[in-house]
Amino acid sequence: MFNYTIRRILIAIPTLLFISLVIFLLLDFAPGDPLANMPLTIPPEVKQKMRAALGLDQSVWVRYLLWVKQFFWIEPLHVFNQLFGTHFAENAQRIISWQTRSPVADIIAQRLPQTLWVVGLAYVVGILIALPIGIISAYRQYSIFDQVGTFFSMVGYSIPPFFSGVGVIIIFSIYLQWLPSVYDTTLEINSWHTFVEQLRQMIMPVMVLALQVTAQMSRFMRASMLDNLHQDYVRTARAKGLRERTVILGHVLRNSMIPVVTVITMSVPHIFGGAIITEQVFKVNGIGQLLITSIQANDLPMVQTLTFIFAILIVLFNIIADVLYGILDPRIRYD
Repeated sequence: MFNYTIRRILIAIPTLLFISLVIFLLLDFAPGDPLANMPLTIPPEVKQKMRAALGLDQSVWVRYLLWVKQFFWIEPLHVFNQLFGTHFAENAQRIISWQTRSPVADIIAQRLPQTLWVVGLAYVVGILIALPIGIISAYRQYSIFDQVGTFFSMVGYSIPPFFSGVGVIIIFSIYLQWLPSVYDTTLEINSWHTFVEQLRQMIMPVMVLALQVTAQMSRFMRASMLDNLHQDYVRTARAKGLRERTVILGHVLRNSMIPVVTVITMSVPHIFGGAIITEQVFKVNGIGQLLITSIQANDLPMVQTLTFIFAILIVLFNIIADVLYGILDPRIRYD
């Protein structure tokens, strides 16, 4: 397993380099000029100097190699310096946002905790609700619980986040006035009151994201459980006199989790994509809203970096899913 994990990581390196090239070229060749919104009174020679300051006077390949060096070498060194107080490559040029003229990594680091709080909690809540629903629905197939769970799963899977987000705002903020409609990212948790306020403002965005996770995961869990409940090894386990709880949780559940692991791991990057819309609806000042504002401002360094981070998440969780296969199923051997 260890050798297989190392091989997958080594294969991921050229894969990520190719993805970075595709992302960089697609965004670089996209129409638009970062200086298009500048006043017409600015002299052409001043605009030329501004283009040179942004690095736009260099060829696309030089800019790509510089961006790759900054992303994989300069920015990690900067993080290392901050953590351990070292001074490696302190004067090296970092990835700079065209919109704010600040380092891209610093802006992302400021926005990331807000997104992680909302997305992480929504994912955990969604998984904790979805797995029991899927297990019980499969074990009691065609029961009232199964029918109700299937109905709500289909509804939750069909409703897009921008619609469900607006719906919960209308219900819980406007009519009932229980929860705030706007997420206050400046709120500091320094007392019990501010902690409660933080929880209150997280309820609706977490609810919207967890709804989709629950709907998707419960359906996959139910289908996987149904495939295994009628296998021969289940009848053999019951014939040996094992308790029903041991059969379901010890045998059926473990085998059923193998395909579900793929959905769980691969859905993590996708829920970040869903957070882009949710953050816009609830005004969460996270990386999703940062991506939208950067696209509108034609801030290519920020958009390229955020898009590539999403690509890294997809590749990383692919590796995690493959490793978990071997842990869950002893029949799978990679070495």
